[in-house]
Amino acid sequence: MSEQKNLINAAGPEPPRHIAIIMDGNGRWATRRGLPRTVGHKVGAETLRRIQAYCHKIGVRSLTVYAFSTENWKRSKDEVNFIMGLFRTYLLEAIESLERDHVRLRFFGDMSAVSPELQSLAHQTDEISERLPEDYFHANVCLNYGGRDEIIRAARRFASDCAAGKRRPDELDENLFANLLDTAGLPDPDILIRPGGELRLSNFLIWQCAYTEFYFTDTLWPDFTESEIDRAIAAYQKRERRFGGVNNK
Repeated sequence: MSEQKNLINAAGPEPPRHIAIIMDGNGRWATRRGLPRTVGHKVGAETLRRIQAYCHKIGVRSLTVYAFSTENWKRSKDEVNFIMGLFRTYLLEAIESLERDHVRLRFFGDMSAVSPELQSLAHQTDEISERLPEDYFHANVCLNYGGRDEIIRAARRFASDCAAGKRRPDELDENLFANLLDTAGLPDPDILIRPGGELRLSNFLIWQCAYTEFYFTDTLWPDFTESEIDRAIAAYQKRERRFGGVNNK
């Protein structure tokens, strides 16, 4: 652990406030070992638990992970059912541990498409999280989530408010629109990490990542370790973030 801490401290004093991760490579990890894809998802779920706990420990304020996209329903029924079972286990554990571990949990995405049981469990975690202090660690899981779908849902909410006379079209600006998104109240990600070797966003947080730093690695998600987080943070802390401006130094 001291070696990991040294890697971070050598690059800068503080970790990013908000880390986003595309958890990619579960299926390929299993296939390369001659195992069913479901084994990769199970190991990937354990990786999420470790990485979430580690981010909390080193002072990251928010972690947002891409767990199941609006396009992932195209996978086989058996694989989808297995993944939903993992979500069920994750939620049951969260209900027991959120208050103890000082974690606020939110789900982003269209939850109406998942089973009533999962919706109910997610509602329970919402209720628990709302009771907890805002300065607790924020764990955000994107389930049946797509960046374009999120923007469309936000636009529909604004249009509905306009139709009801609650808003005027000329009131819309970036801040108002951001507060209509699933991530309302959260700062945009400082860094997006994508394991698995792919070099694209895959419809993840496309509004929020306008000025996010990207970090790509060939490591598959089930093999992702705390040291990988440290490397990503070290790389992030060496970057100069100008947000469209110019460094006059």
